[in-house]
Amino acid sequence: MPTHAPIQILLVEDNEPDVILTQEAFLDANLPTAMQVARDGVEAMQILRREGEFAASPRPDVILLDINMPRKNGLEVLAELKDDPALRTIPVVVLTTSQAEEDILRSYQNHASSYIVKPVEFDQFYSAIQALGQYMLGTVRLPPR
Repeated sequence: MPTHAPIQILLVEDNEPDVILTQEAFLDANLPTAMQVARDGVEAMQILRREGEFAASPRPDVILLDINMPRKNGLEVLAELKDDPALRTIPVVVLTTSQAEEDILRSYQNHASSYIVKPVEFDQFYSAIQALGQYMLGTVRLPPR
């Protein structure tokens, strides 16, 4: 694999075990990433807009976005993000437990790059995150920051 600068990832996830597992999967895969975590959609938009305490937050290269969250759900974040000319080029991977066809359709209508249903089994989830990381580093060409 070629040498890369660390990929800046914004993980938008309110479930602490999923946050920890995602972070560990990227670390164990030896993928050069820097991950910032938003615990809900409101915090995600504050980070993306570099508001208040998040003024120094780096612009993410990719966003991993859960749908089911408090305050502002992932579909609302996705629509707001893709409506903002300063943010719309950031690729968004929806990473959620929802298998609802309406959620899948709405995600793609709002220009999600991918929609991944989180596997329930630990090993499968772990493998899926590692495969996603390898894909982002080895296959995909991300837009410039």
